[in-house]
Amino acid sequence: MDQAEGLRRLSRRATKVITVASGKGGVGKTNVVANLAISLARSGNRVLVFDADLGLGNIDILLGLTPRFNISHVLSGEKTLQQVLVRGPQDIWVLPASSGVSSMASLDARSQSRLIDAVSSLDLQVDYLLVDCAAGISGDVLTFSRAAHELIVVLSNEPASVADAYALIKVLSKQYAQRRFRLLPNMVRDAREGQALFAKIAGVSDRYLDVSLDLAGSIPLDAALRAAVRAQRAVVESAPASPSAQAFGALAERVQSWPLPEGPSGQLEFFMAQWLQPDAAASSS
Repeated sequence: MDQAEGLRRLSRRATKVITVASGKGGVGKTNVVANLAISLARSGNRVLVFDADLGLGNIDILLGLTPRFNISHVLSGEKTLQQVLVRGPQDIWVLPASSGVSSMASLDARSQSRLIDAVSSLDLQVDYLLVDCAAGISGDVLTFSRAAHELIVVLSNEPASVADAYALIKVLSKQYAQRRFRLLPNMVRDAREGQALFAKIAGVSDRYLDVSLDLAGSIPLDAALRAAVRAQRAVVESAPASPSAQAFGALAERVQSWPLPEGPSGQLEFFMAQWLQPDAAASSS
């Protein structure tokens, strides 16, 4: 199959690309991605999870998966993207990242070209691509965030998490003119605490930034969620009646109500091209 045929196959159906980011590590971002992916799949959606923490990926560990290969094997030419994909719970697909491979932290032009070719020839139709990127404001995080149709910023009720979430929003707003952000307070006591966290960041952003912030919901930290993490399972599967699992289900319902992409921007290969496009701001500096 040539590249054009691969692009035609991907173009049959729009793929909604959602990047999940956080200014600080340890706020449960990967757990959010895993549970959201399974919740979306339960509603009949075809979901692909891309572990975009390219050098320190761990969503496979969280889901109890044991992939033999990862994206580094695609870039080396040893495997195709189709061979690297792993099927997870509820038939979601997971594209695992490497772990402890420093060269994956910054891809050169040749590697970028190989990745675009791999994605464009992927014979897989999905409704949602969830991108679990690294924490912080590194170059990869910023480019993944800019390329997606929707950006969910996960934060917890800690001063450092709130400050770093605001920093991520500020950088994307000031340097790249990104305007819309969806905030997801995680590991909170209840919805009221989540709303208070949202109001804290929204208040500062209204004063200093030209952005639109939406509250995507909030995820409570309960005993079932802690037990699920230890068991390497998604809480929506291990304890579907728990408060956290119910909150993830509500999040998935909201995500499905967000407008679908229209035109070329809704295609998976467009996302990859946007991600790998040279940073105009950086190149001009």
